[in-house]
Amino acid sequence: MHINRTTLPNGLRLVHSEDTTTQMVCVNLLYQVGSRNEHPERTGFAHLFEHLMFGGTRRVPNFDIVLQDACGDNNAFTSEDITNYYITLPAQHLETALMLESDRMAGLAFTPHSLDVQRKVVMEEFKLTCLNQPYGDLSHLLFRLAYKDEPYEWPTIGKRLSHIAQATMPQVKDFFRRYYRPENAILCLVGNVSWERAQELVNQYWGTQFRAFGAKAAAQPASPVMLRDELSSYRWQRAKGLRRRTYRRQVPSDLVVMAFRIPSRGDDRFQPCDMLSDVLANGRSSRLYRSLVQEQHLCDSIDAYVSGRIGDGLLIIEAMPLDGISPSVVEQAIWTHLDALRTTLVPDEELQKVKNKYETNTHLLLSDYMQRAEQLAYFEMFGDAHLLLADLPRYLSITSQELRHMARQVLPRRNACVIHYLADPQDDES
Repeated sequence: MHINRTTLPNGLRLVHSEDTTTQMVCVNLLYQVGSRNEHPERTGFAHLFEHLMFGGTRRVPNFDIVLQDACGDNNAFTSEDITNYYITLPAQHLETALMLESDRMAGLAFTPHSLDVQRKVVMEEFKLTCLNQPYGDLSHLLFRLAYKDEPYEWPTIGKRLSHIAQATMPQVKDFFRRYYRPENAILCLVGNVSWERAQELVNQYWGTQFRAFGAKAAAQPASPVMLRDELSSYRWQRAKGLRRRTYRRQVPSDLVVMAFRIPSRGDDRFQPCDMLSDVLANGRSSRLYRSLVQEQHLCDSIDAYVSGRIGDGLLIIEAMPLDGISPSVVEQAIWTHLDALRTTLVPDEELQKVKNKYETNTHLLLSDYMQRAEQLAYFEMFGDAHLLLADLPRYLSITSQELRHMARQVLPRRNACVIHYLADPQDDES
């Protein structure tokens, strides 16, 4: 896979990878803004903006109709660190996608009607996923415990429903001016388009033409955005002492959640942490599944995964005890396996099995031009899209000794947050 990179005079970073095996192209535009950039008393704005960006501009009132006429498809997602928009369409219609993305970066219509509609949509999503669904508040509870008084303290949906309900037009416009700017964005094109053609079109729509109808947006003063130089300031900060909470809710079953602070996704210690989670609970042959589900019959289900972020991420273990099994018993059984990882080496055969999964999944991921565009933009955020090419070799280089070393760093009790989420009709917090 050949990767091209350049930075336009306005600060927009362009990443490109030609793929002649498809007649399609993916236009992936990553903005370096997520829930971590929000004011603690005005949360949910990054996610609200994911919706507002489809509200149309004066030049193009209906984004979707223009894109559908070009046989294109699009979507977006928001995380703690980024808001990512992508369009897939036949390569001959690439110019349409670039025009649309350039147009809405230059300035949305910001009509009261659009704000009212999208605000209601996001509020309904908050109610559906956080208030009216079993375990819907788990992310709020866990992040508040793991990231007290830090920018990751709330999930992307926001802290409270009232923050979105009370969002005003001046606040929304200020958020747009601060973060939806060329110097805070990474544009990645992957598909059947040459590097020369990609540069020509991107310069057309983010060069002279962008300045022509986006002069007002481009003239805004510099803002505190997440730029490459800031990445180097992050240092992994482990929690100081075990944090424990018990919550009671009207849910079907108890849940045990254990979370451990881990280094940034851009740190070369992230991959061993990710591998530790898979050794623990990736598939039916993993340690925790075999022991707690199949052999001891303590749990109905168990899973482990990592959340990679620009700052500290989390290694999370979620276990659902069988009826009649105490969450404390399940927690202690998990600690037994965590202690074993900190004291003994993972056998070569077990380690190789996990590596084989990484290799297979990576090749499947990168064979998809849309996923490749998303990943290239993401790694460019950490300084260079070529880092994507080093990711799999880093996983494959991990040794049993390195896993044990990281387990000692990451998995002790002093670095843990533990939640017992109990099925209790009293619905109290303790």
